[in-house]
Amino acid sequence: MTDVNTGQGTDTKARAREGTARLGEWVAGLDVADVPAPVAARLSLVLLDTLGVTALGAALDEQRALRAAWNAPDGPAPLIGGGRSATVDAAAWLNANALVALELDEGNKYAKGHPAAHGFPAVLALAAERDASGADTAAALLAAYEVAARFGRAARLRAGAHPHGNWGVAGAAAGCARLLGLDAGAAAAAIDAGAGMPIAGHFASATDGNPVRNAWMGASNVAGLAAARMAAAGIARNTGTAALTLGDLLGELDPGELTGGLGERWDVTRGYFKRHASCSFTHPAADAALDLRGDLDPSRVAAVLVETHALGAGLASAEWDNRLSAMFSTPFAVAAALLDGEVGPGASGPDRLADPALRGLARRVRVVAADDLTARLPDERPARVTVELDDGTRIVREAPNPVGDADHRPLDERDVVRLLHRWLPGGSALIDRAAGFARDLPALPRVGAPLRGLAGAPDGTEK
Repeated sequence: MTDVNTGQGTDTKARAREGTARLGEWVAGLDVADVPAPVAARLSLVLLDTLGVTALGAALDEQRALRAAWNAPDGPAPLIGGGRSATVDAAAWLNANALVALELDEGNKYAKGHPAAHGFPAVLALAAERDASGADTAAALLAAYEVAARFGRAARLRAGAHPHGNWGVAGAAAGCARLLGLDAGAAAAAIDAGAGMPIAGHFASATDGNPVRNAWMGASNVAGLAAARMAAAGIARNTGTAALTLGDLLGELDPGELTGGLGERWDVTRGYFKRHASCSFTHPAADAALDLRGDLDPSRVAAVLVETHALGAGLASAEWDNRLSAMFSTPFAVAAALLDGEVGPGASGPDRLADPALRGLARRVRVVAADDLTARLPDERPARVTVELDDGTRIVREAPNPVGDADHRPLDERDVVRLLHRWLPGGSALIDRAAGFARDLPALPRVGAPLRGLAGAPDGTEK
């Protein structure tokens, strides 16, 4: 049957309601002590990366300006790397915005986006306010990731829709519900309410360089807090609304993905960490460019052909006017890799973006979709790069996945810490505190004070 008001199949809606009910039961009973050791270790690493990348983003001039404009009252929740603490909702929004500002946040190719960024800032802010135990905080973070990833798997967004701020709200709600100690029914209601508060953002906002794209992640975290509070107040209901919002309005929803392998498959172990400050779709091409760089003289590059999968083929513009639009340009990432030997946060700074050599090389990069590479989705996100030199010589390299993917040259704690130290000069103490907090979290009796200890800016001042 089809609902005459929505066009959504009533069976899909019922299955979404049933799937959300099962997720609520799982979230309410989740105990980090029962989680397999490799899963707990990976959660710790995702948390470390989240904290470090948030601090890195917080050091940007635009993030300092944003915090000043917000003028949030003092409160119990840290502005990671921002030099102070603020109210829970302000910290959740501002930390989420800083987390995604440099395109360095952890992601998951199966979820088709960033599960941790959708909910970790909300969970951490709420945990600081409640002075929760480390075990409950870890369980809440894991719930946020796993539920978000499952909704990401289940959602098939319409062409042009950006994944920030829609399917992941349910994960933020799940994590906050677990931290509030809600029972199975209330946790399911929170998840359903979160699924009913999606952002409908267009992908072109990112490629156009509109920072509203970063705000979508802030909205996800604040909406997750609101959904959990609605459930705690007893006014939220599980009606299968995800089938209407993420399904009927924004695309399609496969409810079976919400619970498949629940408690057996852990999506947190299947994500990726970034070594390039750019959209993950640009990474395999940048990795291939780095691999062939060697003794190559970039001034001899006459043309570069990047063949990639259909999801990444749209990031083809060689023109940019700010950091965000550059980070969503494969020609930018390839040119920066060839010229600089990396695509670090400094590559998208104002001075570097204006460099004629960088722009000139980027304009010689052409990006096309290749059917054979698209056929390898979702397990691989490949790219093939062909560099043609001024004498007609052609050099070809291919990358199956970004370096840092769980399936391709994964990064460990030492790698993540090393990258963060390099990217955040003067922030060694903050990064080391973050690493210790992430590693010790499940055993901590209370997390309020340790979390607020992460508010300190690298240079000891307000950032």
